[in-house]
Parts: sequence; C-alpha cells; structure tokens
Amino acid sequence: MSADEFDPAIERLFARAPQMPDAALFAADVETKLQSSTRIRTLALTLAGLIGGVIAVRESMHLDLRITDSQAPVAGRVIGQGLQSASLNVQDAVAAGLTQYGLADVALGSMGGMSLFWLTAGALIALAAAGVVKLSQEI
Repeated sequence: MSADEFDPAIERLFARAPQMPDAALFAADVETKLQSSTRIRTLALTLAGLIGGVIAVRESMHLDLRITDSQAPVAGRVIGQGLQSASLNVQDAVAAGLTQYGLADVALGSMGGMSLFWLTAGALIALAAAGVVKLSQEI
C-alpha cells in the first residue's frame, strides 16, 4: 500500500467510530459530571475573584511604602536603602534623558504616588488594548 492510499484508508477507518452499547448512559454520566463541576468551579472562581478584588482595593487605598522606617528590621532597612539608591540612580538617568530631549520641565515627581500608579495603570491598559486590536487584525 503506497502512502497515497494509506492516508485515506486511515481516515475512513477513524471516520466510522464503533457504537458502544452503553454510549447513551456514558454520555449522560459525563454530562452530569461536567455540569456539577462547572457549578462548583464557577462558584469557587467567583468567590476567589471577589475576595481578591476586595483585598486589592483595600490595599491600594491604604498604600504605605515606608521601607526605611527606623522600626523596620535591619534587613528591611538595607533593602530600603538599596531601593532608594536605585531609585535615585534611575531618576538621575531619566532626568538626564529628559534634559537631552528638552523635556526637563515635565514634573511627574510632583504627583502623588497613587496618581502615578493610576497613570501607569492607564498606560498599561491602553497598551494592552492596542495589542488586542493588533492581534485581532492579524487573525
């Protein structure tokens, strides 16, 4: 049997699935299991989403990033100092880049932390939406 004859023969064999005597009972059993697990899964995911959303909103409302507090453990203070140093280095680099392009008068540092958070979140959402539009055009 050549390769040209083999593929259609296999397709014909698998196109006709044999009927089992208890096929209807099996299908009903699988459908029942799917329906019961779907309800439980939906309830669990909804509950987890609600709890996570409440925690996220609560934490974003009470955001307090005092890493260099004197009451913090030594490791926390060291990490805080390292983050502060890295932040200053990044700020200096960004300031140098803005000065080079003539945008040194743009003052984002005067905004509060939550304002910068929401500005960044909005930019990321816009970027994600643009990605979705581009992906939907490609498909």
